Parts: sequence; C-alpha cells; structure tokens
Amino acid sequence: MVRKFEEKDLETVMELWLAGNLQAHSFIPEQYWKDSQKLVRDLLPGAALYVYEEEAGCPDGFIGLNGDYIEGIFVRGEKRSGGIGTALLDLAKKGRSALTLRVYQKNERAVKFYLRNGFRIREEGFDEGTGEKEYEMVWKGEER
Repeated sequence: MVRKFEEKDLETVMELWLAGNLQAHSFIPEQYWKDSQKLVRDLLPGAALYVYEEEAGCPDGFIGLNGDYIEGIFVRGEKRSGGIGTALLDLAKKGRSALTLRVYQKNERAVKFYLRNGFRIREEGFDEGTGEKEYEMVWKGEER
C-alpha cells in the first residue's frame, strides 16, 4: 500500500498537495498556495517521496522526506482519519532515531495528529513566508 513515488504520480501528488494546503490552512490566503505550485513541482522529485494507494495507480496520500525532516504529509480529504497518515508516518519512523517537522499552530488537527503519534513540541517559531506562528516538533525513537 505504501510505495516509492514514481514520475507518473506527479499530477496526483500535486493535486493532493494543493487541496490539502487549501483545506488545512484556510488562515493563509489561497493565492499563496497557488503561487507556490511551480516551486513545489520543481522541488518534489528531489525529495524522498512515498505514496499510499489502496487502488493501483491512484495515490490517496503521500509523505515527503528530506533526511530526517518531514516536509509534509498529505491525504485525500475524504480518506483522512482512516490510517493513511499514520501508515506514512510509520514508514518514515522505520530505521530512524529521530524525525522533525514544522507545522502551523493554527493547524490544530495536524498538531493533534503528531502529538498522538509520539511527537512533542520542541519550540515555537514564525514562518516568514506566511507570517504565521508554527511549531517545530520532534519524534525520538527508541535508543539503539
């Protein structure tokens, strides 16, 4: 169900990225996300991407990783709260002793999701691009 990103997934992943940002970040002007699409499209193939699909060829979610940093987890709206985000996060945790990420403070659903999955808030910050407050969150695995 979770597999590595393939070039054929790019359009679906971009749709998931835009829809997810618009739904989760209604406190940020829609145009910000639309203006960011080209940059994200150019950067996505450089990240370690994994997609979740229940039906072959139809990704329902994805995670982007840059080393031990989670760039983002996006799940199709109607599929949220069904275990997809957790499955993607579990994949990211495998073989790692720590993970970090940044999440907007106003995105309460995501903050609660990460807290439920073993992350803690390390510090508060500020995203200069949007002017929004954010948390840096960290997950520490078991000591090896």
